[in-house]
Amino acid sequence: MSDPVGKLPSELDQLPDRDTEETAEWAASLDAVAKAAGTRRAEYLLRRTLQHAEAAGLALPKLLETDYVNTIPTSAEPEFPGDMEMEAKITAWNRWNAAAMVTRGSKYGVGGHIATFASAAWLYETGFQHFFRGKEADGSGDQLYIQGHASPGIYARAFLDGRVSEQQLDNFRQESGGNGLPSYPHPRRLPWLWEFPTVSMGLGPLSAIYQARFNRYLQNRNIKDTSNSHVWAFLGDGEMDEPESTAALALASRERLDNLTFVINCNLQRLDGPVRANFRVVQELEAQFRGAGWNVIKSLWGSAWDELFQLDTTGALVRRLREVPDAQFQTYATRDVAYIRRHFFGADAELVQLAAVLTDAKIAECFHSSRGGHEPRKVYAAYKAALEHKGAPTVILAQTVKGYTLGAGFESKNANHQMKKLTIDEFKDMRDLLGLPIPDSAFADGQVPYGHPGADSPEVRYLNERRAALGGPAPARKVHHVALPAPAERSFAPLLKGSGKQEMATTMAFVRLVKDLMRDKETGKRWVPIVPDEARTFGMESLFPSAGIYSPLGQTYEPVDRDQLMYYKEAKDGQILNEGITEAGAMADFIAACTSYATHGEPMIPFYIFYSMFGWQRTADQMWQLADQLGKGFIVGATAGRTTLTGEGLQHADGHSHLIASTNPASLNYDPAFAYEIAVIVKDGLRRMYGEKPEDVFYYLTVYNEPKVQPAMPEGVEEGILRGLYRFNTAASLESAPAADAPKIQLMASGTAIHWALEAQQLLAADWNVAADVWSATSWGELRRDALECDEALLRGEMRTPYVTRALEGVTSPVLAVSDWMRQVPDQISQWVEQDWTSLGTDGFGLSDTREGARRHFGVDAPSIVVAALAQLARRGEVPASAIKEARERYGL
Repeated sequence: MSDPVGKLPSELDQLPDRDTEETAEWAASLDAVAKAAGTRRAEYLLRRTLQHAEAAGLALPKLLETDYVNTIPTSAEPEFPGDMEMEAKITAWNRWNAAAMVTRGSKYGVGGHIATFASAAWLYETGFQHFFRGKEADGSGDQLYIQGHASPGIYARAFLDGRVSEQQLDNFRQESGGNGLPSYPHPRRLPWLWEFPTVSMGLGPLSAIYQARFNRYLQNRNIKDTSNSHVWAFLGDGEMDEPESTAALALASRERLDNLTFVINCNLQRLDGPVRANFRVVQELEAQFRGAGWNVIKSLWGSAWDELFQLDTTGALVRRLREVPDAQFQTYATRDVAYIRRHFFGADAELVQLAAVLTDAKIAECFHSSRGGHEPRKVYAAYKAALEHKGAPTVILAQTVKGYTLGAGFESKNANHQMKKLTIDEFKDMRDLLGLPIPDSAFADGQVPYGHPGADSPEVRYLNERRAALGGPAPARKVHHVALPAPAERSFAPLLKGSGKQEMATTMAFVRLVKDLMRDKETGKRWVPIVPDEARTFGMESLFPSAGIYSPLGQTYEPVDRDQLMYYKEAKDGQILNEGITEAGAMADFIAACTSYATHGEPMIPFYIFYSMFGWQRTADQMWQLADQLGKGFIVGATAGRTTLTGEGLQHADGHSHLIASTNPASLNYDPAFAYEIAVIVKDGLRRMYGEKPEDVFYYLTVYNEPKVQPAMPEGVEEGILRGLYRFNTAASLESAPAADAPKIQLMASGTAIHWALEAQQLLAADWNVAADVWSATSWGELRRDALECDEALLRGEMRTPYVTRALEGVTSPVLAVSDWMRQVPDQISQWVEQDWTSLGTDGFGLSDTREGARRHFGVDAPSIVVAALAQLARRGEVPASAIKEARERYGL
């Protein structure tokens, strides 16, 4: 029988009912409550029943939203363990100095942000006084992802504990003199303080999740005990709009990362206005996180609200709070009590009665300032509950007022993010509000003074004692350098000697090398292979059974390919991080692994391999984050080039990643043509990144999925490979060499393009009596970097010749460069090549075709190179102009 029109089958229709009479009684009871006491009472009973069922562990779908009240009521808050009066004084000094440094800096036009820290001060201070573990105790301490716009408050605290001077505060955002402070958390600019760059919004939350996950990875692989490390990420409610902010929430709950806490400062404002003007961002975030499996703690209302909730015997107040949109509540924080009585309480007769017993002072306190995020006792209760919760990550939704304590001109104003300074009168009002002993005479010449109670004051002694008890200063970045021994030469030998007659793609050459390096007794366990669900594409399935795919649960199932040699093996101590289809997640994993040498004192050697098109183009912002965080490791763009990945078409055809990579100063970019070049580059990379004098760089290698016979390494080419250019062979080495007086040209190629150049070399000799030497340009980027350094040296009065100029010294013939990249990639070095220069490349969009068809389309195949070479020689009068037309016809161009 079909369902009645308009009625859809539900899940309940598919579940057998063993006692229909009992079910009917429950439904009738609910109907009776709704009829006798109203629908609101029925709704209340259902919500409480579901909450009780959830607490009892019954397997029911969770409520995605709870009432718009604190998760932890005042009666359930634990005793506050600290000296609240003393901590209030410390927080007051930090508030003052944070506002002062930004205001003083505004006279130089450098700006800064005041309102964010003002709203979040207690969220940080409570953590620093009671929770955040430093790096001087056992383990690695906690990892703190500080909200970027709150950096002035962190500098103010470092000023109080003596780690930052007054001169440095005055040099906020003025770093070029060498004694300044970076605008935001930038480890590369202030490496003793900041661990994690966070101001590129959305990357902080994503990275925090993968950092917590990597902490567990290290522990499960018995590399480092990270059981006492907790990851705290401080975020803004507006920042949660970024897709990266919530991209990995399910991963955190799936892997039960109870070593992770998000603290979201819900001041209801983004940069230019309300976060959810017509809605409620707290409820939205609660539903999002609860739906993803997180433990949610809401700390919304301060203790001034307790009286109101006690008077709310009908639930009218809670209902009204759930109705009011954020933009309206922001308005309440700025309007007089008469407006609040009329607009908020006047919306419901029961609320009118409730408001009648409230004083104007009580209403003003509640609506203007009393928020859970401004009270240390409530923040402490939330943090303690977060650490005690096991089996899932926690998010704390702490409501605050943006610009709190900065005065009516700042608090809850739409424009406060762009407001960079307070007037002297506003500072004096702030001083009086905070109770700071700063006399009027300190405001000399209209300049706001910094405040400090003294190095031996009770406030500073208390601060230092609390930090000593928690393991030292925070935030702090400490590097205990551990040099890794060089791997055994036998790991590199197979690639150096070539593949004989067997064809092998350079992608496979790299994977084979790493597989051998992972067997090294000294450093093998430190390799971290990272791949976003394309391991089989890159020939990495052979690593599955030997290294294992990391999973904190191990393997709870029998894989479908268990009877095969290279079966899908997951293990709790697995070495491979197979991230699924998420380049952003894989990159966040890579960053955590790349910086383990500093975060945990454990150097790891990650390599992240991906479709080259979906690396730099998709996650370049994270590559900058990696550089800022001083990460070390190998990024591998596989199936590289615009014509090598056959049939995939426009979006998969990478002809520009080397151009994007060249913009990053920390990235060393190589496009090796042969397996032996990969071996030389990786070996030297291990030395530079993990040797006795480690450099804060990372490598980008592009490798190809085109099988070719790999030659043995010629003698004496190591320096050229690493510097970026060497002569692979000469026309004289050909079996049918051109005449001694034949026209000459230099063919310079990178990556897979060298094979087209070698074929063109043969055609030029056999068909046109042109002598072409072939050069392998392993790194256009390193050649350019060296040349730029020479130019800079010249400005200092030092005469240095770029390597590329010296390498071509004595060559009188023209140079033709070719690659599977846009012409701009090789053209990076053209101004330092003294010979006539031209280039061929794959400019434009990619397309679906065979390799041969795509290369003919872009004009980079061997015949096209021949025609371009003849045209270059014809312009010099070294071959007849008719040769160009003749060649085009001969090769069917």
